[in-house]
Amino acid sequence: MGRWRLFLAGWVMILAGAWLAATIQTSGGVAVRDVRFISDSGVTLSGLLYVPRTATEAAPAPGILAVHGYINSRETQSPFAIEFARRGYVVLALDQTGHGYSGGAAFSQGFGGPDGLTYLRSLPMVDKANIGLEGHSMGGWTVLAAAAAMPDAYKAVVLEGSSTGAPFAAEGTPAWPRNLALVFSRYDEFSKLMWGVDRAQDVAGSGKLKTVFGTTADVVPGRVYGAIAEGTGRRLTQPVTTHPGDHLSTAAVGDAVDWFGKTLVGGTPRPAGDQIWMWKEVGTGVALIGFVVLLLGTFELLIGLPLFAGLKHPPAPAVERRTLGWWGGLATTAFLPILTFFPAFILVTLKVPPSALLPQTITTQVIVWALINAVLTLGLGWLSRKRPMAAFDNRWLRGGLIALATVAMGYLSLVVVDLLFKVDFRFWVVALKLFSPKQALIALVYVLPFIAVFLVSTRALHGRLSVGGDGAVKQYVSAVAALALGFLVLLAVDYGVFFATGRLPTDFDPLTTVVAIQFLPLMAMVALISTFTWRRTGSYVPGAVISGLVVTWYVVAGTATQGV
Repeated sequence: MGRWRLFLAGWVMILAGAWLAATIQTSGGVAVRDVRFISDSGVTLSGLLYVPRTATEAAPAPGILAVHGYINSRETQSPFAIEFARRGYVVLALDQTGHGYSGGAAFSQGFGGPDGLTYLRSLPMVDKANIGLEGHSMGGWTVLAAAAAMPDAYKAVVLEGSSTGAPFAAEGTPAWPRNLALVFSRYDEFSKLMWGVDRAQDVAGSGKLKTVFGTTADVVPGRVYGAIAEGTGRRLTQPVTTHPGDHLSTAAVGDAVDWFGKTLVGGTPRPAGDQIWMWKEVGTGVALIGFVVLLLGTFELLIGLPLFAGLKHPPAPAVERRTLGWWGGLATTAFLPILTFFPAFILVTLKVPPSALLPQTITTQVIVWALINAVLTLGLGWLSRKRPMAAFDNRWLRGGLIALATVAMGYLSLVVVDLLFKVDFRFWVVALKLFSPKQALIALVYVLPFIAVFLVSTRALHGRLSVGGDGAVKQYVSAVAALALGFLVLLAVDYGVFFATGRLPTDFDPLTTVVAIQFLPLMAMVALISTFTWRRTGSYVPGAVISGLVVTWYVVAGTATQGV
């Protein structure tokens, strides 16, 4: 039974977490459906449709088009969608073009907004005279594209961390868009891009915003400008959170709920503070952790089979104690990737446009950054070749096969959860989704470079930093520190200064700053998996292949596709 413990625990966490998440998103009799429809240009778009039981063809309900931001997907808007649906609104949580399971290229066809609104209005249970539009970040530009294309097809808009005007929306006026609520957090990383102010907390003084609100004085948060009955209503609120933090903010969700309560007619009124969506985040978060546990448990079971039993081998440490050189190696491993992170991402942005071969900008940025660090790691290893290096017991074929089988079980678990509960594995901005067919093909381009990167990094990790006599806890802590400490320090310093001053030190590239948040748990996961497998095989190969496969899956399925 001991060998089954982790495997069973992983499944229990996955199923229990997914059940909780599904129970929350269907609370009160809401049905959640995966829908696909064809755009005017022939591209398939996808969404999650939330239909309250009170919404029928005989009694149509208000409808809301809810859209995620760049490199996110339809599930990211679930806090908003759940609360809208609990209030009797039919909600279409749309995948933008080039995101999730929607076809086309990112940024094309009005981001899919006009087609999404057309589809929502075609549903017989939707009251076409009471439709709201809600979008976060680039999702705001998506719903504004819908509002511009169909100016009489909606009644109110909520922009979360977004803006009218350049670079991707029509300029706002005191009359357009209709009944606009701007929810712009006090620590939004994109204040300069969106509203032309250096600090998000100063957005009330933005000239661009004052034009939209029809005032020459600074906008007063919470005050309603214009007239809702005439479609010129305006309101600014500023929750105390960040741009991605809008999705974990009861204040941000409540502000959106409250505005639609004021501007749409129908539904089931509830207080703005009556919210349950956070339990869905808990559920999918537990399932995400359970996924990692399942990978470890699957590996533990497989290595007991005759085919893989020969992989069992005690690990050999690199050194017998922690010296000054060891601490220097740890610091180099932890912080060198941080020094190259922004330069590599900016380099790709400037020099490597998306193409048919490399169709995903974010994935290309990640792999270029990772390859740069792999080359630097090899170079530093060559310079320090006189330092002790642990021996490994590598059996490449079987090591690769057990890794493939382990990840296949993890993928199967997500297939099961999708079929049974219509959720994925996620917490906040960290999400693991099933591949679309197109994404599966894209993954073939990136997977071998990712595996190569992790072969280099995990060999260096266990070959240079493993210490004789260390127990399991020290081994895991050392590995996590080596791979994730740099990101922890970067984010702590960056956001510490941000919260203290209102200015983000890395505001020269706020998108990469937000992307960096995901690498803290991602690299910690790689450290845990590689250490677990190394402790049982004395080899870095299985852990490296598992990590390469999972990271490729995570990045490719969870980002935008620009090249088609």
